[in-house]
Amino acid sequence: MVEFAAEYGLFLLKALTIVAAIAVIIGLAASAGSRGQRPDPGHIEVQHVNEHYDDMAQSLHQVMLDPPELKQLLKERKAAEKKLQAGKKKALKLRAGKPPEASGDTRRRIYVLDFDGDIKASAVSRLREEITAVLTVARSSDEVVVKLDSGGGMVHSYGLAASQLDRLREKQVPLTVCIDKVAASGGYMMACIGNKIIGAPFAMIGSVGVVAQIPNFHRVLKKHDVDYELLTAGEYKRTLTIFGENTEKGREKFVEELEQTHALFKQFVAQHRSAVDIDAISTGEVWLGTRALEMRLIDQLGTSDQYLMDQRDSADIFQLKYLAKKGWQEKLGLAAEGALGRGAERLWQGLQQTRFFS
Repeated sequence: MVEFAAEYGLFLLKALTIVAAIAVIIGLAASAGSRGQRPDPGHIEVQHVNEHYDDMAQSLHQVMLDPPELKQLLKERKAAEKKLQAGKKKALKLRAGKPPEASGDTRRRIYVLDFDGDIKASAVSRLREEITAVLTVARSSDEVVVKLDSGGGMVHSYGLAASQLDRLREKQVPLTVCIDKVAASGGYMMACIGNKIIGAPFAMIGSVGVVAQIPNFHRVLKKHDVDYELLTAGEYKRTLTIFGENTEKGREKFVEELEQTHALFKQFVAQHRSAVDIDAISTGEVWLGTRALEMRLIDQLGTSDQYLMDQRDSADIFQLKYLAKKGWQEKLGLAAEGALGRGAERLWQGLQQTRFFS
């Protein structure tokens, strides 16, 4: 069984290597063919969430109500939609040459954005476009709701993501941040920008701290008589290294830089959440939503779904999503990455099964 698993693993790795090589060759050819072409900037997709709620309700009503009741309900809904459309047309006419607040279009709008963060805060590329789109039409009476899910990551990446949210605050557009699962470390740096923060009872919130982990292979290299040369100009160009021998002075400098970053993080949170005891919540700990409310890290308990449901009668709710067009090479890269990931997972599962049965 062990030999079979080993042979299967080698075969799978060879096959994946061939697939990856083909993908790279095709990607390079596609890249060469696309040179000089104007890149597609992508586009914004908008969903009217109120209509989505109404469609779900209608699906249930069709099953639950008698034909006369359903007919009356549909008639009332059609009349309400007609009245709403007439109001929108009137507002468009009045708006010409006037600011939105003076146009007669007074119904509040809520713009919903999603941020699903990874360690590099990659979603900031979409977030910046979505916020730019919102700022072209948003009024001070409107609201932006960000559904945030992130355990944090790189300092500079999440600093940029927080700065994007701060654009809304600077333009006096109310910002509500909803945390259904996680907003920790860099994720909470983003969340604290909000005028209002809503957290689910068991959401993980906080982690106002800074961490760095660096492996060091110096002793392994030394054991095998391998020298590693690191040349720098500037006393602290490198503090800790992966392959060289680290010094106590380098460690002290590295910790000093961590402390400076932590101090800036604390200052940032205190600036946006003046009600918190900054020393008490800056220990790097994470609290569940109910405890986070007591610590004043959030303003109320609840889920994003319930918050939006509660607003649907008083506001038009729009879900925004920026879609960037992917080039051939990016599509092939994602396909190769997916194939390699699935292959590695299957290999790992096979080895785990072998270990279990042997």
